[in-house]
Amino acid sequence: MATALVTGPTAGIGRAFAEKLAREGYDLVLVARDEKRLQEGADEISRLYGVRCEVLAADLTDPEQLARVERRFADGPIEVLVNNAGFGQKKPFWANTIEQEEQQLDLLVRVVLRLTHAAVLPMIERGSGAVVNVSSVAGFMPRGTYSAHKSWVTNFSAGLAIELHAKGVAVMALCPGFVHTEFHQRMGMDKTVVPSFLWLDPTDLVEAAWSDLMQGKAISIPTWRYKLISAGARYVPRTLIARFSTLGLDGRRRG
Repeated sequence: MATALVTGPTAGIGRAFAEKLAREGYDLVLVARDEKRLQEGADEISRLYGVRCEVLAADLTDPEQLARVERRFADGPIEVLVNNAGFGQKKPFWANTIEQEEQQLDLLVRVVLRLTHAAVLPMIERGSGAVVNVSSVAGFMPRGTYSAHKSWVTNFSAGLAIELHAKGVAVMALCPGFVHTEFHQRMGMDKTVVPSFLWLDPTDLVEAAWSDLMQGKAISIPTWRYKLISAGARYVPRTLIARFSTLGLDGRRRG
């Protein structure tokens, strides 16, 4: 059986990806910080779908622990990588410590860069494989470092998709908006300020994303409403974009 590696799979989008991949018949390598919760999730997925789940407890912002996850790509073929782990700051840039900002930069950019590099080298040699980097609609909006990091993830993924298409390797940026997960509660965000029609179900989101990946799309934006929002962000005045962004698009935590 083919194997997929998912970061941040204990809840939300990452858990939905883990279950989707299990339903597709993939064995799993699951990576997150909380080993107890990670193992509980792995045991449940194995029981429900009959796949093998390997657990790698790691803080990906720690260079040594990140290197341990990178080495896993050399230990056996990983056919699919889902870079999902991440977090956002609730406070504005100037109100955070530089250490907090650097940690966010590491997880949203450096980790995606390094794990993608570790994954695609053996994929190129095999002539097959796929990488899904979970970005955000926030990346289309000029607000805060989270948006800047997600803009990098989207552009990095889209460019790499073009470069690797001829080599049999698919790369896609998934750009969701508001998703029903536990991460907004972790930030203390009042979810009621967001209109109900903007909220997405993580399972539906992942099903649509998987369909886009199978169609060879480099960027997946869920639902027509978010496609319109991301397209309109290029033309809407920045004052209106800022109001929309304050609803919390740049605040989430995964892993």
